[in-house]
Amino acid sequence: MQPTLVYAICSFNDIPSRQAVGFHLMVLEDDGNRRPWPIIVVRWGKKVLGYVNECPHHSVNLDWEQNQFLDPNGIRLMCGKHGSTFELGTGRCVEGPCQGRALTPIALVVVDGDICAVGVHLVEDDA
Repeated sequence: MQPTLVYAICSFNDIPSRQAVGFHLMVLEDDGNRRPWPIIVVRWGKKVLGYVNECPHHSVNLDWEQNQFLDPNGIRLMCGKHGSTFELGTGRCVEGPCQGRALTPIALVVVDGDICAVGVHLVEDDA
């Protein structure tokens, strides 16, 4: 059995509570190919949530400006293209053209003060 890979994305404290930040990562597929993996990380108090940054309506990124993911009330994720809104906890679209569909969740954990992705194989920087 292979060990679970864990990749630090950022420090927990890099994202203020009740904020969302986007990251542009690269996934290494089983066949060795690389593909872009844009994600959204939401911090809500001590909880972190993650979704692929892709609206299920037209496969566009949600942010209309860099790191602008939340609706005007700051309580839902919102697609900047068509205004669809998504529940933070489930990713389910509750208003807009993709109502009833959902964002793709990603597995995140906090380890030693870092927000980490699990369950994927990321391409690491050569730094």
